[in-house]
Amino acid sequence: MWDIALPVLYAAFVWWFATGVILLLVGRPRWTYGWSMAGATVLLMVALGGVTISGAMTDERGAYLGFTAAILAWGWLEMAFLMGFVTGRRPPVRSEPAGSWRHFVDAIAAIIDHELSLIAGAVVVIGLSWGQPNQVAAWTFLALWGMRQSAKLNLHFGVRNLNDELLPPHLQHLRIYLRRRTMNPLFPVSIAIGTAICALVAARAVGPASDSFEAVGLTLLATMLALGVFEHWMMILPLPVNDLWRWSLRGRGSNIEPASSGAVSDMLSVSESARVHVCSTPPAWQAARRRTRSDAPIFAGRTRRPFRAPWRP
Repeated sequence: MWDIALPVLYAAFVWWFATGVILLLVGRPRWTYGWSMAGATVLLMVALGGVTISGAMTDERGAYLGFTAAILAWGWLEMAFLMGFVTGRRPPVRSEPAGSWRHFVDAIAAIIDHELSLIAGAVVVIGLSWGQPNQVAAWTFLALWGMRQSAKLNLHFGVRNLNDELLPPHLQHLRIYLRRRTMNPLFPVSIAIGTAICALVAARAVGPASDSFEAVGLTLLATMLALGVFEHWMMILPLPVNDLWRWSLRGRGSNIEPASSGAVSDMLSVSESARVHVCSTPPAWQAARRRTRSDAPIFAGRTRRPFRAPWRP
């Protein structure tokens, strides 16, 4: 029993702690990002070495090493995105409504460099462990990639809890590609597929044909899939999910509120006409000054005449 409980606890702790560390580093001033990425790059090199070494290890240590190495490599890619080093281009603001094909293409373009980096990372991890008996690192990275793509699509199509307040200021433009809805057609499909794959992997992990290495490796993978499904549910259920990482959000000030939501608002995308209206509205002091000039009293029963220089006829 402990052979199953220990990998579950380890995977859950690594998921929780790694997420908190990334949120903590992203919440610091931008001048610290270079130092953070430098340290993360050192860990990335260690992780790639761990992927290579673990490929030939067919014991429990190899399973833990491959899993941890894949998490570290994934964390580097997430930090590069959230810190603004690898994101995408800013498409121009368009008037197309949310849900249109043009809006979806613009959303992809806004993070295309990040998406390509994830594909490149998957190729590297799979390549380093290709043909080796231990594929825990490769399968862990692919599980993270698949669940993250599903989460991004659901955020775009609309969910209840966007948690967009966690986006750093330099990524706030991505909010126009998120929608707040009670449900979208893709969500139940994502839950069903993720739960089914997790159940199959878990059944294989506890099956009689699995040795200790396979049991640990498959349990780590099944736990990560279960956490991915849990992250999907957090986008729908009215739960204060940010409290899980409250310790890493303290330095961000009072603008981080728990993501519990009872009210369902409209989509966050702002139309071009609204932007023009906001930009063209004069400040209050200018409006008051104009009213003062236009409402000037008439002196001695005469209207004010325009000024004319004495040397002009």
